[in-house]
Amino acid sequence: MNSPIGVFDSGYGGLTILKELVELMPENDYLYLGDNARAPYGNRSFDTVYEYTLEAVDFLFQQGCELVVLACNTASAKALRTIQQRYLPEKYPNKRVLGVIRPTTEMVGQLSQTGHVGILGTIGTVQSESYVVEIAKFSPQTKVSQQACPMWVPIIENNLMHTQGAAFFIKDDLTSLLDKDNAIDTIVLACTHYPLLSAQIQKALPQHIQLVSQGRIVASSLQNYLNRHPAINTKISKKGQCAFLTTDDPIKFDEMGSLFFGKKIESAHCSLEV
Repeated sequence: MNSPIGVFDSGYGGLTILKELVELMPENDYLYLGDNARAPYGNRSFDTVYEYTLEAVDFLFQQGCELVVLACNTASAKALRTIQQRYLPEKYPNKRVLGVIRPTTEMVGQLSQTGHVGILGTIGTVQSESYVVEIAKFSPQTKVSQQACPMWVPIIENNLMHTQGAAFFIKDDLTSLLDKDNAIDTIVLACTHYPLLSAQIQKALPQHIQLVSQGRIVASSLQNYLNRHPAINTKISKKGQCAFLTTDDPIKFDEMGSLFFGKKIESAHCSLEV
């Protein structure tokens, strides 16, 4: 693969985004990078997330990527804007880095009938206020309430999704969110891990509340972006291939990653730290 689309996440969650990208645009080549050795990013400081994300982006550019998707809400919230505004113009003016927050926030106001939206995310994503700020740009009349769910990623990564403990934390966090605003009719899963809990979350919600996952929205947005930017699109190699890299143990990554990607994967180890 000479110029794949780079897809980066702190761990496994971005594979739910990659799955939708491959489904919608199977002709493209993709290179996925999971920084599992330093995951999770959700509780880390802005400076640390920026430093780690920058290392990953730089690495993917060195592998030939012209375009990198930050398939991680925490990285998108804490690092994307600075990378786009300061790093790229200076070092890689012809390359692009995109995130998962903007495509979602462009759409979510249109999906809600009541104009009341809930956000479920990591501590880092919620504290960044990125969803509140971005939704206000595209849909200023929409009221946004947020709830951090710090236990959800560990539950998923330890494959405890179907336990009583998982059900307890899901119910507890949903109750906290809906107590903030009982008019919410649309909830965004603002972490790419959370789709693996979709069935349990939906079961714990009132029937009239819709649950929004990001994968298909991000994939459609990227397809539209590439159609509008042929100079980037023509540089992407198109052999329909997917490669996977992890900064941790490939055997563990393949086992867990297959749950997120929906099919068997084979990864290789890489190192980002310089």
